[in-house]
Amino acid sequence: MIRFENVHKAFGSNRVLRGVNLHIPKGESMVIIGGSGTGKSVALKSVLGLVKPDSGTIFVDGKDASEGDHDAFLARFGMLFQGGALFDSLPVWQNVAFRLLRGSLKRPTEEARAIAVEKLRRVGLKEEVADRYPAELSGGMQKRVGLARAIAAEPEIIFFDEPTTGLDPIMSGVINELIREIVVEMGATAMTITHDMSSVRAIADKVAMLHDGVIQWTGPVAKMDDSGDPYVAQFISGSAEGPIEAVR
Repeated sequence: MIRFENVHKAFGSNRVLRGVNLHIPKGESMVIIGGSGTGKSVALKSVLGLVKPDSGTIFVDGKDASEGDHDAFLARFGMLFQGGALFDSLPVWQNVAFRLLRGSLKRPTEEARAIAVEKLRRVGLKEEVADRYPAELSGGMQKRVGLARAIAAEPEIIFFDEPTTGLDPIMSGVINELIREIVVEMGATAMTITHDMSSVRAIADKVAMLHDGVIQWTGPVAKMDDSGDPYVAQFISGSAEGPIEAVR
């Protein structure tokens, strides 16, 4: 469903992506791990067209992601943002139904609200939450609202950007389980970037290690602990010793 072929991206003298090659099959959940500043978010933004690679090609469903109707292209995606990214001035149901109230996916208001309430229920929130505002919700509830918004338009591909950032371990586990259940139910292709190894183990079918602008290792999550790759071994153990230099 998603394929990176020798993708490069630099910002001035900072070469962030240095020839990324990665294949994410349809219906598979791929988690990209790596330290801060290694290019995980740049890779994700490159798929969406928010960042234009300097060279190389990204294919989505066999087609060059940079070509064709971009609005129709983006309609295939859902996204759970790292900080929730909810609109403070809109009630919860309008946040969830944001894409269903405008643009090519526009639905009648009553239908959009009904879909929003259904998706809120799917992530464990009652209908009464629909008319509250984001500031009235806990961090965990806001994350669930963000997840409901990500799936509201029944996307084929869902991106998760650090889905458990700022959550306690118990709520992180709840969100991880929800993500896994929903991805499997929808048959969606998922691409997640995270530092949280509990998320990796809960969400991933396969794992890719991005370091120094390239994919150092990729394989099934079940083989991650015995990958034999020193970058992966150091990252999952959290050791200061290894090929990944700790910033001091």
